[in-house]
Amino acid sequence: MTLRDIRELKEDKEAYAAELERRWTGLLSYRYIGRRYGSMDLDADGDDFVRLRHDFRNSTGGLMVAPLAIASPEGGGRSDLEVVPNPVIHSAQILDPAHDVQRIEVCSATLKLGRQMGFSRSKIVDADNPDRVIAFTEGQGASIGDVPEGLQKMPEKPLNIVDSPDLPPLWKVFGASRRPDGHWSLPELAVELASPDAALHIGPQHVVLETAAMDAAAERAGTDRLQIRSWHVMFLARGKVGPFRVDTEAAAGADGQVGVRMLMIDEGNAGRAVTSGSAVFSIVPG
Repeated sequence: MTLRDIRELKEDKEAYAAELERRWTGLLSYRYIGRRYGSMDLDADGDDFVRLRHDFRNSTGGLMVAPLAIASPEGGGRSDLEVVPNPVIHSAQILDPAHDVQRIEVCSATLKLGRQMGFSRSKIVDADNPDRVIAFTEGQGASIGDVPEGLQKMPEKPLNIVDSPDLPPLWKVFGASRRPDGHWSLPELAVELASPDAALHIGPQHVVLETAAMDAAAERAGTDRLQIRSWHVMFLARGKVGPFRVDTEAAAGADGQVGVRMLMIDEGNAGRAVTSGSAVFSIVPG
């Protein structure tokens, strides 16, 4: 499926605004996680809270990293109403697996804005006990295009997912699957998984990368009782076609740690490498 890059509409403000609204309100990532943005969504000013659900947790009840990374994308402090943003680097460190936490608050701060590059970070805390720090995230993003002036915030189309132990895993919701050859992959690019510039959004990337990393770490460690502690992703190129295959390499570390390197390949675009990542897990006693 060929999607139109919104940058092609830059000279037509009405068409640009209509396309941005269609793409933003149809994008699965933030709506499924339950994240609202004061910079983009109407009536969301100051709403930096996300309710934690069963499908955000691993086999030990600790937090997965993908929901945190989606909730705090940290693309450098600019929204789609200001520029056409493109992520470059995202990192996260989980200090507390938050087994008994019901809601988190994402406390974001812009560190530096340049002409094209931006840098930002977040501290994620227990919303009901802000002194309890759950994770740190940092990110770097680039502007890859200008937008028409005077764009307005988007009306929301929330999904209102009801928490339940029976919720499907995130990888299934985002269309990932494990192939017969053992690789995890995402299907060809679809509109609900694409950013407005017609590239694979960070949401499904974080989800499938973590799923593949967890699988590789569990195989290496001989147990799935693992808690991710450190996460680092570099977005090398825009994922344009798909399917998107994830290659993994796992290594055992000291003190019950397991590391995994991941590389995402756009198989439909001449096997181009689009994303590289690394994860560090600790084995949870059981």
